[in-house]
Order: sequence, then structure tokens, then C-alpha cells
Amino acid sequence: MKAKIFVTLKNGILDPQGRAVQQSLHTLGFTTVEEVRIGKFMELDLHEKDATSAENQIKSMCDQLLANTVIEDYQYEILDR
Repeated sequence: MKAKIFVTLKNGILDPQGRAVQQSLHTLGFTTVEEVRIGKFMELDLHEKDATSAENQIKSMCDQLLANTVIEDYQYEILDR
């Protein structure tokens, strides 16, 4: 199975990196960009056949390591190869 994990800052958390990218886009003439939020994308290959077990493992990985759940949210999707 393959898992795609998307980690983003929670609403209300300042994103200085996103703000810098937004300002740079404005400098380049892309003035219609109102906000930029920067996140992380991870792709995992799991040697797992059971979808429920894979989902439990992914949640645990995100909660323990891949996302800082105090300031970040995460979403994931599990794909059969």
C-alpha cells in the first residue's frame, strides 16, 4: 500500500514562510495571490495488506513524528498499489 500524507499549519497559526512566498509572488507581478500557506507532503510505501491496520499505523506515525499536532493538521490517503 502507498500512503500520501499532507501536513499543514492549523488555521490561526502564523506562516512566515508562506508570507515570504506571497510577497515574492507579488514582486514578480502575481498580485492576485491573497495568501500562501506552506506545508509538507510525504509518500510512504507500506508493506501492509490490511487497510485498517495501515490506517492505524499512519495515524500513529503522524501523531508521534510526522506532524506537530499542536500547530499542524494532517490528512492522508491510502492507495492500493
